[in-house]
Amino acid sequence: MEAVASPLAAWESFYVIIGSASATLTGLQFVMIVLSAEMNALGSGAATRAFATPTIVHFCAALFISALLSAPWSALSSPGIALAAGGVAGLVYAVLVVRQASRQTDYMPVLADWIWHGALPLIAYAALLGAAVLLQRDPISSLFVIGGTALLLLFVGIHNAWDSVLYIALLQRQPAGESGDQN
Repeated sequence: MEAVASPLAAWESFYVIIGSASATLTGLQFVMIVLSAEMNALGSGAATRAFATPTIVHFCAALFISALLSAPWSALSSPGIALAAGGVAGLVYAVLVVRQASRQTDYMPVLADWIWHGALPLIAYAALLGAAVLLQRDPISSLFVIGGTALLLLFVGIHNAWDSVLYIALLQRQPAGESGDQN
């Protein structure tokens, strides 16, 4: 059986870029966490689970989408099922992250945190699920939505990683007892 040459083949370079960036940034996030731990700047596990761990998950989701759509599928139904499962898992995870962020006490999230750590990931995973369901019926539009989703997850990860690094850097510069805004 011959692999589906179109429309997935047209996206190969896009997913190579997104996948490579996601994998690289995942590694850098690990480095940042290790350095933060050495500086005793991470706070409790609750804040890490609410703000740092989801960044890795979003990078890995973008990598998953990239790898999945770079495979030589013989039909669009198989990647559609896998992407739909990823969308459902991402939605459930994003809801759990919002719940964790609202319950942790190390850091008081501001509006930008709720947008970048809560709303945008929820939108991304919902879009992924919707596009996956429609992939066979409307592959061209669905692939643009899936590509936008991978890009959004990459941008969310970049923003949130930068926000964490900035917060930790500023926290280290403040005298003991003061706390700063992450943004």
